[in-house]
Amino acid sequence: MSAYLIQQIVNGLVLGSMYALVAVGFSMIYSIVRLINFAQGDIVMIGALTAVFCLMALGLPLWVTVLATLAAGAALAALIEVLVFRPQRGAPQVNGFITSLAVSILIQNLGVMLLSAQPRPLRLPSEWRGGIDMFGARLSMLDIGIFVSTAVSLAGLVYFVRFTRMGIAMRATSENLTAARLMGIPVNRVVMTAFAVGGALAGLAGLLWGGRYGQVDPLMGFVPGLKAFVAAVIGGVGSLTGAVLGGFLLGLAEVLLVGLLPQEFGAYRDAFVFALLIVVLLVLPSGLMGHSTEERA
Repeated sequence: MSAYLIQQIVNGLVLGSMYALVAVGFSMIYSIVRLINFAQGDIVMIGALTAVFCLMALGLPLWVTVLATLAAGAALAALIEVLVFRPQRGAPQVNGFITSLAVSILIQNLGVMLLSAQPRPLRLPSEWRGGIDMFGARLSMLDIGIFVSTAVSLAGLVYFVRFTRMGIAMRATSENLTAARLMGIPVNRVVMTAFAVGGALAGLAGLLWGGRYGQVDPLMGFVPGLKAFVAAVIGGVGSLTGAVLGGFLLGLAEVLLVGLLPQEFGAYRDAFVFALLIVVLLVLPSGLMGHSTEERA
């Protein structure tokens, strides 16, 4: 295997790690309230801007910045749920779909109005700029950090969902929201927690995304958010494991298709992403790990 191919695989796995962090938020929210929250991508942007403020303006340590991005993403997602989506619970699904698009556009335009569309640099501490050579490919310290932070975050999410009382309540609510309410589960708090957890992971993804590509702007979250949604659909929307798998597959496919094809095809990488989505849904309409479900009572 050539060094070039190994490098492209590394790049694809790094990109897939960031897609996976955002995709699990899509799947977690959908599994509970059957809502696709397209504002998830804009929370990625909020996390990146929070990182710029903490690192570049305040000069805070990286670990404090990580906590701040987690908190900012969680707080914004929870606020959106309480103010926007909770009053519409029980309305037709198309209402939530349209509302999530409206929230996304609102956040983007507020960012442009308040901060301008001018990209801002995001430079991580110098110790993250080095790297190591492995099998002829270059693996930066930031790439390693992305792998580790994604693995730790997803492992923590699995523990939270499987072994904590709130996680068990979330699983029960995802099976049947009405029955969960009748059994005394605090559904409003469960749904808000799901939004907050998904928002925290999206905020962390924003820090990683901005750190890897070196700049941040108010419109940066739309395309990554849309691709993370594609990853969630490919894996099986509503399945956390499927969202992670879909994220890695999408990242690898996007990088390898562009890296191995002639250079003039590079401009069509987004088209490859959505073509892959169409192919997967033609073969597996419920995604790789999804399953058909009837509407809940």
